[in-house]
Amino acid sequence: MPQSTRARKRVPSQEMGLPTQKARNFKRAVLKLIQYIGRYRWAAFFAFLLAIASTIFMVAGPLILGRATDELLSGFMAMMSGEGGGINFGKIAEILLMILGMYVVSAACAFVQSYMMTGVATKVTYRIRKEADDKIHSLPLSYFDKVTHGEVLSLITNDIDTIGQSLSQSITQIITSLTTIVGIAVMMLTISWQLTLAALLVVPVVLGCTGLIFRASQKYFFSQQEYLGHVNGHVEEMYSAHAVVKAFNGEAASVEQFNKINDRLYHSAWKAGFFSGIVWPLTAVINNIGYVAVCVLGGWFAASSLMTVGGVQAFLQYVKQFNQPLMQVANISNILQQLAAASERVFEFIEEQDETPDKVAAISLKDASEREYGSVEFRHVRFGYTPEKVVIKDFNAKIQAGQRIAIVGHTGAGKTTVIKLLMRFYDVTGGAIMIGGVDIRDFRRDDLHSLLGMVLQDTWLYNGTIAENIRYGRLSSSDDEVRAAAKAAQVDHFVHALPGDYSMVLNEEANNVSQGQRQLITIARAILSDPQILILDEATSSVDTRTEVLIQKAMSNLMEGRTSFIIAHRLSTIRDADLILVMEEGDIVEQGKHAELLAKSGAYAKLYNSQFDVEE
Repeated sequence: MPQSTRARKRVPSQEMGLPTQKARNFKRAVLKLIQYIGRYRWAAFFAFLLAIASTIFMVAGPLILGRATDELLSGFMAMMSGEGGGINFGKIAEILLMILGMYVVSAACAFVQSYMMTGVATKVTYRIRKEADDKIHSLPLSYFDKVTHGEVLSLITNDIDTIGQSLSQSITQIITSLTTIVGIAVMMLTISWQLTLAALLVVPVVLGCTGLIFRASQKYFFSQQEYLGHVNGHVEEMYSAHAVVKAFNGEAASVEQFNKINDRLYHSAWKAGFFSGIVWPLTAVINNIGYVAVCVLGGWFAASSLMTVGGVQAFLQYVKQFNQPLMQVANISNILQQLAAASERVFEFIEEQDETPDKVAAISLKDASEREYGSVEFRHVRFGYTPEKVVIKDFNAKIQAGQRIAIVGHTGAGKTTVIKLLMRFYDVTGGAIMIGGVDIRDFRRDDLHSLLGMVLQDTWLYNGTIAENIRYGRLSSSDDEVRAAAKAAQVDHFVHALPGDYSMVLNEEANNVSQGQRQLITIARAILSDPQILILDEATSSVDTRTEVLIQKAMSNLMEGRTSFIIAHRLSTIRDADLILVMEEGDIVEQGKHAELLAKSGAYAKLYNSQFDVEE
């Protein structure tokens, strides 16, 4: 099993001063979210029914309370005129108990509805997060060449958290508010259509103002989420390279770049917050103007005996209750903008093009277990990271099983690119790479990677014990197999001196062991994976001489009986290679054994002699 490589990081265009991207399609993001919610449509449907029930019991309260007011007023007037028996407190008590029961039932329905919708929101968030995590494993390596780690982390954490929180807050409120608006409007019409018409005149004004603010602020909410990702990306990069930043006095430049990105985040967040803040007071002023108009008109109706005092009281309560869900909907619009901005980014990530899928009739190693897959052939391989710039022009080489192949050349000659093509991190744009006589594109990727083992200069270890990091090469291996691999890789001799032995936990950066020890652990992992083809990419370039001897011994054990590709700048380490490929500008300019190439006095001899001149 190959080790994971660390993606190259590039600064996004927005961080280099280019214009911020325009807001994406809000409607499309909302429709996409509705599709996710549709998977739990029955729970959402029952929650909607409970919301209707809660609204019915709640909105009926003021109308019945108005009857209690009318009963109290009529009894008081009868008592004052001496024509009746006074106030009927028994009937008023019955009305109040009925209202209390209705409010209790309404609250219970609202609680269950909120519980169900919170569950739906949590499940939707879980599904989106899982799809985003699965997407990371299916994306081509080229995606991570242009996007920083912090950008991806921000999508998985900040944006998906925003979706979850917004769904939890907004779905329940939207359902409750809309059903409340409809229910109250019906009750208001039953009392007085004239007052209802006066009360509803403010609705289009509120919706119009909210819509204008919504359209004006949408781009700022998107920019806020976008620049939050840039800030996280910058912080992650600077933290992971903290030692390099300190060594080259890059703190001032790092702080300056952070301030630029953070300043853009501040301005976007400030504008988004400003527009978010003015919605509520603006709608409150408009609603209060409408409320005053209804009070004046209702008082005139009561004085003219066109309505009872209890009816006016109930209607005024409905107006107040009607304004509240309207203002909630206006406030929810801000939450929806955050939700849409986060959703657009997450769905854009989930919809990124996957790496080229395996063929339907891909060759399985289980179906051809008797075939030897040690031989490798490059047939007129052509490749470029972009169509405009070709890196590998016409690469041809034929390697027999068990041979040790060294690939040398100046920086940028295409050595590592050849290895990436062999691992099928990228697909060739021309020609073919054959393993055991089979085009690697005809294999399943899992099977192809099981044939290959990789040891890099940039060691990759994760937060876990030493034994767990070695076992990553083959997860089904036993403790005895892990220890045997560790002994072959010269790990066992130093691991007993560490606290905890094989159970010692490596920290997140794995810097609680030395660079050489990290390298030996990765070699042990490769030995445990037992690959047929081995790739060593500058595995000894950053260690001392004594540790290099240990690593060379471990690599000799590892390469025994395997086809091995060795990329090395120290040409003294590849003298015994069976075949040396000398690359320049993506092509093989020379190939042969060490002595043969030196005798030619060509490109390899110049490389070899210049290296020793520099050392002298």
